[in-house]
Amino acid sequence: MKITGVEYFRLEMPLAIPYTIAYETVTKATNIILKIDTDKGITGWGCASPDKEVTGETSEDVIENTEKVITGILRGESPFQLAKTMHLLKQQLPGAASSLAMVDMALHDLLARKAKLPLYQVLGGFRHEVETSITIGILPLAETLDQARYYLKKGFSIIKLKGGLNVNADVEKIIKLRERLGNEFLLRFDANQGYSPEESIEFLNQTKNSGIEIFEQPTSPKKEDKLEVLAGNSDVPVMADESLKTLKDAFRLANNNLTDMVNIKLMKVGGIQEAQHINSVAKASGMDVMVGCIDECALGISAGLHFTLSRPNITYADLDGHLDLLEDPFTDLFKMKNGILYPSKYPGLGKINI
Repeated sequence: MKITGVEYFRLEMPLAIPYTIAYETVTKATNIILKIDTDKGITGWGCASPDKEVTGETSEDVIENTEKVITGILRGESPFQLAKTMHLLKQQLPGAASSLAMVDMALHDLLARKAKLPLYQVLGGFRHEVETSITIGILPLAETLDQARYYLKKGFSIIKLKGGLNVNADVEKIIKLRERLGNEFLLRFDANQGYSPEESIEFLNQTKNSGIEIFEQPTSPKKEDKLEVLAGNSDVPVMADESLKTLKDAFRLANNNLTDMVNIKLMKVGGIQEAQHINSVAKASGMDVMVGCIDECALGISAGLHFTLSRPNITYADLDGHLDLLEDPFTDLFKMKNGILYPSKYPGLGKINI
């Protein structure tokens, strides 16, 4: 089988409800969609969700990478030489994480479609479903409570609260969520690098009776040595997100005992193949693993879902990045019911209707 065609298009998706995190307010998402055709009539699909803060790219960077590098490397080659292709792309596109993830995703999709199996079964097929958290951005207290109440009524049972701008306001939200809505749901907190080490300790001390399940990336990666004070010494597991972008990052975090958990996002690490390597480091070091996402269309979320389902040590998921995106053309790739994600039985990443 040979690759005969490489096409891409830009996908602009406004958010139904803009959200705020510690370092920005987001109103829309731009994804770049890649389509790879072969001489056997099988097509693979991938997407890039560039974010300057997370992946180091803009959408224009992804388009330029596709036109100047990716197309030339792919066309005429076998789609099943995935390791070779990704090695060549990493050499020519260092630091282009979502561009790499886009190609990796499309090649894995092709492989699974050729095998006539859902991708998660090709990757290992450990489980058939996973529960995801639902995220609430930085909002005033009343709106935070209203959104949490809405999501719980919709069947979600894991709330992930964003914060990092003001410790006292964050603590108040955590306490009020428990007071008003009870303890029958899991509660995760993501400071998005917004705290100092001292503020992180203050937050944990003031919320120690609130049943927080995970404390995500409290400090900047520039101060990640301070995470050691928290990791292993807190009743609440500390999870690295922005501190983990490469395989070397995973080794550094594990080797220095800097975190209890890691958040693997396909877009920031460069795709499924690299995510598998990072997951192996996490497994060897005893770190728990979450698979997360950024603002990705359902195609990107589907790839994250299939990777999550493929490994026994991946027990946490934060795959809700598609839910508030309007004008997403990728539908029916998977199902969600009461916060639980179920993959399609269709080959690859699911049935594409565009």
